Formats: sequence, structure tokens, C-alpha cells
Amino acid sequence: MTDPHKSAVGAATQPAPMVFFLSDSTGITAETLGNTLLTQFPTQGLDRRTIPFITTEEQAHEVVAVIDRVAASGRRPLVFSTAVSPEVRAVLAQSAGHFFDLFGAHIGQLEQALGSSANGLPGQAHGVGDAARYQSRMAAVEYAIEHDDGQSLRALERAELILIAPSRCGKTPTTMYLALQHGILAANFPLVEEDFGSMSLPEPLLPFASKCFGLSSLPVRLSQIRQERRPGSKYASLSQCTYELRNAEDMYRVNNVPHVNSAFMSVEEISATVLQRMHLHH
Repeated sequence: MTDPHKSAVGAATQPAPMVFFLSDSTGITAETLGNTLLTQFPTQGLDRRTIPFITTEEQAHEVVAVIDRVAASGRRPLVFSTAVSPEVRAVLAQSAGHFFDLFGAHIGQLEQALGSSANGLPGQAHGVGDAARYQSRMAAVEYAIEHDDGQSLRALERAELILIAPSRCGKTPTTMYLALQHGILAANFPLVEEDFGSMSLPEPLLPFASKCFGLSSLPVRLSQIRQERRPGSKYASLSQCTYELRNAEDMYRVNNVPHVNSAFMSVEEISATVLQRMHLHH
């Protein structure tokens, strides 16, 4: 009879299964799609590895050898691939891993639906194939950097979005994500204690109230984040965080500024919410 305690100990010491994300470009799409599927298994510990720029059959064979060595150790890995080249895909599919072809599984259906053949060129999603869109995203990143945390008020009229919030509520990562991923010209402006004397928006933002979107948080969560930056300070105290968040939310309501509590939201979730509620689509 098997001892359940020994079984539990053995399971606990098993190394985490390996996941390979393979691509003939940057690997970003393979990571994104693969990790999205893996979120449905939140309790499963995984050892992830991305291998980008697999552009030749020779390179593909080298990657397969790596995967096969892992499989031979008794851990059959998961393999997510977005390789475009049929030749490269065919080689990768020969690996001993659980192979998920995220590209080939759908390209045939698309060719049939659109009545045309795929061009078979890698790097289209995260390359510079669409030069205008790429330049737009880079210009948006430069704008976000210049207008981070209220550093510059120049050309605020060009902003498509102005994120406002007390410090450490997620303004900077959200504006950077919106710029890099969506090409949104986004500025962000910190709300400080001096801004709470009245319920009016800070004076520099008054002409642009329709572009403002507010972020909030939970006092305990905000205090934890601030403690990592300035431990033991008034800035990080629970009372100060409570005061700032309460006043910020009152300001949003009085000025009809749409807002969201970002305490337990990812940057991607915050950004999607902002895009939807502000009707920003490029």
C-alpha cells in the first residue's frame, strides 16, 4: 500500500514543469498567448523559457535537441510556438514536448476565410513592417516619458489622455503601456496634498478636464507599496494614504472624472479599462 505522506513529499520535491515559448521573431506573441492559456492553471508552478529568432531549420533542430533533453529527464515540457515558416514549424513539431502550434493551427482557416495566401514572413506583429504605426508608438513613448509625473506641461493639448492619481497608484506603468502597445499620447499628473484644498482639478488640468482619467487604490495596499519606497514615513502611513485616496475620489466625483480602483488590477487590465471608458482606439 502506498504511503500518502511519502507520495506528498515526493510530489512536493518534483521540479516545476518546463514551458518553452518558441518564435522566429521576438517571442512576445508566443509568451502572451501561451501565458494567457496558462492563467487557467494558477496553482501550477512552471519554469518558463523563451527562445526567439528561430529562423532556419538548423536552428530549429538545435532547439528540438534542447527540448528533447528536458523530456528525457522525465519532465515532458509544454511547447508553445508562433513560428511562421512551415519548414521551421515542421521541425519544431518533431520535439518530444507537448507541442502547441499557435500559428499553424489557424492560418489555414484564415486563408480560406480571406481567400488569399499568408505571406509567410516572420516578425510582422512586433517588427517595423508597419512603419507608420511603429513611429506612432515610439512618438507616444517619448511623449509619455516627457510628461511623466507632471514633469512637463508642454503640449498638454496634444494629449489624448491625462491620468491623474496620488503617488504610486500606477500612473507611470499605465501611460507607458498605453504608449508602447497602443500608440496613445498619454500624460500623467500626480495629485498631492496641496491639490486637496478645494475639490477643483489642479489648475494646469482645467482646460483638459475631458481628457482626465483617475486612478485610486485601497489605503492598506497603497501604504504597503509606499512603505517599500519610504519605510516609516508620513508619506507611507495608512492615515496619509487614506486621506489622499478619499480626497482624490471626491475630486473625481465632483468633476465627473471617470476613475477606477487599480489596487489589484494589472497594467493590462487598467489600460483596457481606460481605453474602453475613454473611447480611445487607434
